[in-house]
Amino acid sequence: MSAVTRVEGAAFRLPLRGALRWGATSQLSAAEGVQVRVTLADGSVGVAEALPRPTIYGETLESIHGALRLLDAALRGVDAFDETGVARALRAITHNHTARGALDMALWEARAASRGSSLPELLGVTRARVRVSYILGIGTPETMLEEARRVVAAGVRVLKVKVGRDHARDLEVVRALRTELPEVDLYADANETLTPESAPAALAAMRAAGLRWVEEPIAVHRLRERAELRRLGILPIIADDSCFTPEALERELDFDTFDILNVKAARTGFTDSLRMIARAREAGKSVMVGSQAANLLGTRHAALLAARAEVELPSELSFFLKLQDDIAGPAPALQDGWLNLEDLRAVRLDEARLERYRV
Repeated sequence: MSAVTRVEGAAFRLPLRGALRWGATSQLSAAEGVQVRVTLADGSVGVAEALPRPTIYGETLESIHGALRLLDAALRGVDAFDETGVARALRAITHNHTARGALDMALWEARAASRGSSLPELLGVTRARVRVSYILGIGTPETMLEEARRVVAAGVRVLKVKVGRDHARDLEVVRALRTELPEVDLYADANETLTPESAPAALAAMRAAGLRWVEEPIAVHRLRERAELRRLGILPIIADDSCFTPEALERELDFDTFDILNVKAARTGFTDSLRMIARAREAGKSVMVGSQAANLLGTRHAALLAARAEVELPSELSFFLKLQDDIAGPAPALQDGWLNLEDLRAVRLDEARLERYRV
């Protein structure tokens, strides 16, 4: 029997090495999440993590638990291999992106266990290693450079630099990074902080400073202005906040607003993420895999997406370097900018650590 018998969630809070700041006002002082566990009638289990971002999705630890209670009722008795039935059950609620995304990933893992296969096999992974990037949050130039030095020493070779609160200071940081770490590729995430009027000059300055791409420079609701900015071709644009769902992706493709799609398994699970990757590539767009400040379990899931042949750009798979501790292990070593999937094969949930950091 492969029917779903139980959906559970355990909230946790992990300490960071330092706060992560982005956008106009957002800040992450701890890595919170809900460990989602799905059990099938044959005893197979799948786990994943739901990561709340109140300022982005409106989800909290409490709302994720509420969503899981509703989804537990909708999924009980449904055959885990019945794609239509599972999709119908997951539509028992709307929005709640990370709750549904985690549940989808946990179901994929439970299916693999039920079949006696592995999750990489089920997902069609084709690569043995993936190139990684690291999210460098907003801070003083000194603290940002110090953090960059630390993670580059740990093997990172691509930095995603958060910008948008002070354009002049942003450029100062980028130039300093470019000078001190010439071997590192840099791109920016503006988190919708630029205006349609300021964006062209800002992107030109970013390009001159050595940045390769920019993520979500203008507010998502400014659809026509975003399409015009992309048409100018100043700097390749990454779509993230504008593509929460496959339906949103279709809108962005219709208006041709971006060059690169940032897919986040924590937000769209495996099922929708695979569809979005395929659709973006069909439309001639490049793809990277993003992070929601994931621990090692989330990193393992995201890395499996990034190891597919369609994902050719560096992916955000090194947030575990920002954590003081984890609920899973062991941590992999990065090798000159690359993460070997074999090193993630041993990553497992540590029940004792989960209990220690439970909320």
